[in-house]
Amino acid sequence: MNDNTGYTSPDDDGAEDALSEAEQIINDAAAGDEFSSDEAGADDALAQAENKAAEHLADLQRLQAEYVNYRKRVDRDRAAVTEVATAKVIEALIPVLDDLAGARAHGDLAEGPFASIAEKLEESLGKFGWSSFGAEGDVFDPIVHEALMSQPSADVSVPTVQMVAQPGHRIGERVVRPARVIVAQPED
Repeated sequence: MNDNTGYTSPDDDGAEDALSEAEQIINDAAAGDEFSSDEAGADDALAQAENKAAEHLADLQRLQAEYVNYRKRVDRDRAAVTEVATAKVIEALIPVLDDLAGARAHGDLAEGPFASIAEKLEESLGKFGWSSFGAEGDVFDPIVHEALMSQPSADVSVPTVQMVAQPGHRIGERVVRPARVIVAQPED
């Protein structure tokens, strides 16, 4: 526009363009604040999700540890029940085993069908961890021997099994019945 002074004003289109640019900058700045607030909200949501995931992982690890402990306890209990059941069977058979040991000591089981049956019975029990123990000449051990009688002897320097009245029986390392023995004590 021209006025009488000779001054030319910018055209209206240029002013509108400048105004539009200014509004766009203001809008972009406002939108940037909106993005930063959205970003902060997203960070909070992410942190909450990570905390929840960590809690779930800790719960899972705890449950897994409880399950492993449960399995160990069940396996241990199962082995203990098996050992107790085997011990009860051996205890029920101790009189038979004593008779077999007595017959063998008297030479009645040297050969023949009963010797074969006795061997098969002992082999079968051996598969379950059974063994017989106690022999003349063993060092006396009160954990595995039961002294029925004690007598002095010049032939020994430590308490020694002189005679086995009844052999002992064990399953693995567990003594079901100690060997009943006569002990020779060293003379003082």
